[in-house]
Amino acid sequence: MKAPSNFWQFDKDISGCGVFGVIDRQKNLIPGTMPINAMCTMHDRGNGLGGGFAAYGIYPERAEEYAFHLMCDDKASLDRAEEVIKEHFDISVSEPIPTRRVLSIKNPPVMWRFFVTPKARRPRWEELGEQDYVVNVVMFINRIGGAFVFSSGKNMGAFKGVGFPEDIADFFRLDEYTAYIWTGHNRFPTNTPGWWGGAHPFTILDWAIVHNGEISSYGINRRYLCQHDYECTMMTDTEVVAYMLDLLIRKHGMTHEMACKVLAPPFWDEIDRMDADDRKLYEALRMVYGSGCLNGPFAILVTDANTMMGLNDRVKLRPLVIAEKDSMVFMSSEESSIREVCRDLDRVWAPKAGEPVIVRLEA
Repeated sequence: MKAPSNFWQFDKDISGCGVFGVIDRQKNLIPGTMPINAMCTMHDRGNGLGGGFAAYGIYPERAEEYAFHLMCDDKASLDRAEEVIKEHFDISVSEPIPTRRVLSIKNPPVMWRFFVTPKARRPRWEELGEQDYVVNVVMFINRIGGAFVFSSGKNMGAFKGVGFPEDIADFFRLDEYTAYIWTGHNRFPTNTPGWWGGAHPFTILDWAIVHNGEISSYGINRRYLCQHDYECTMMTDTEVVAYMLDLLIRKHGMTHEMACKVLAPPFWDEIDRMDADDRKLYEALRMVYGSGCLNGPFAILVTDANTMMGLNDRVKLRPLVIAEKDSMVFMSSEESSIREVCRDLDRVWAPKAGEPVIVRLEA
C-alpha cells in the first residue's frame, strides 16, 4: 500500500476527552443524575463519537453473580455468544439491557445482559481459579466476532456507546440507577476509531477505566499482555490499562500504590538520586515491569468494587482535579463539573504528576 502523497498536511485532533468520578466512602447510593449532570458540563471535551459510564452497586439482588453486558452486531451474533456462555456458565437471567429511544443515537447494537455463575464442572480451563476462568471466557467471546462482552463484574456494570455522554445516559436510562461509585467519560477519539466497543469505560471483571489522553506505549503494552493471555480486541489504546491493572494487582498481588509505580514510574535520573533502598526497588520494578510502563499524556480514573483511583502521567500533560465533600470524593478533568453537582466542597486540589490519589470504602 502506498502512503498518501499529502501526508504532511494531516492535522491531528487535539485530545480533549473528559473524565469524572465520584465515590461515597460510606457506600451511600448516589443517583445517576449526578454523573450525568457533571458530564454535561464537559460537553465540549467530546465530539459525539464516544461516551460512557460505570456504576457499582446497581445489582444488589444478584451481587454474587457475574453481570455480563454484551453488544452484538445482530441476533445471530448474540446467539453465538450465548452458546459459549451456556457452555461455561449457569445462566440465571438472560434479558435485554433496558434502553429507551434517543433520536441522536442511530443503529445501536443489540444490547443484552446475562447474570451467570461458573459451572461446577467446566468444559475447559479446569485448572484455573474462578476469576481467571471468567477472564478467559470473556477473551474467547471477544475473539469470535460480532459480539463483545463490555462488562463482566459483580454488582456493577458499564454502559457505553457512540454519542455524547448525556445521550448514552439517556439511551441506557441511567437516571433510573443508583450506585456508590460512578465514573463517566466524554470521548474525543484521535488515533483510533469512534465505535461502540471503543468507547470508555474499558473493563475486565470489576475493573473499569476511563482515560483522557493517549497511551503511546500501546504497542509494547499490548505485546506484554499477550504473553499473559490478555488479548486486546477493542482497537483503542486505553484497553491495555484495564488488563495491566488486573495483571499487576489481582494476579501478581501488588497494592494499588505499587502498581502505580509500574504504570507511572519516576524517570531514571530521579531514581539515580534516591537512597540505596528506594533505588533498588525502583530499578527492580523498571527492569521486571518495563513493558508495563505507560508513556504518553494521560489522566486515568480506575475503579473496582472497593476503590477509586486517579493517576496522571509523569509530567502531568492532562488535567486532574480532586475534591472532597463529607464522605464523597470527586475526581474530574475540570473543577467546574464537580461544582455543578456539589457547590460547597470541603477541599479541592490537583495531585502532582505521577502521584496517585487512592480512595477506599470505609466499610
